[in-house]
Amino acid sequence: MDLYKYTIAAGRRHTVGLKSDGTVTAVGDNNYGQCDVSGWSDIVAVAAGCAHTLGLKSDGTVVAVGDNEYGQCNLSGWCGIRIQLTGN
Repeated sequence: MDLYKYTIAAGRRHTVGLKSDGTVTAVGDNNYGQCDVSGWSDIVAVAAGCAHTLGLKSDGTVVAVGDNEYGQCNLSGWCGIRIQLTGN
């Protein structure tokens, strides 16, 4: 495993890793399904909340798993999201 090809994000009790091939791995507490990311692909960015996980796909859509008590995973209409890159 090449750790230098990972981007990581941490929630309250879980951690997610974005691999260089666009897939995601997750470990830790999965009581709300926040680690159920094994089917994700074409991901370019990840974020982790207290008990949920978000992934930004290369086409600008967003996927989410985990606790949705406050609607934090209701992202089905989200599209066109872009990552702002900064450089020298």
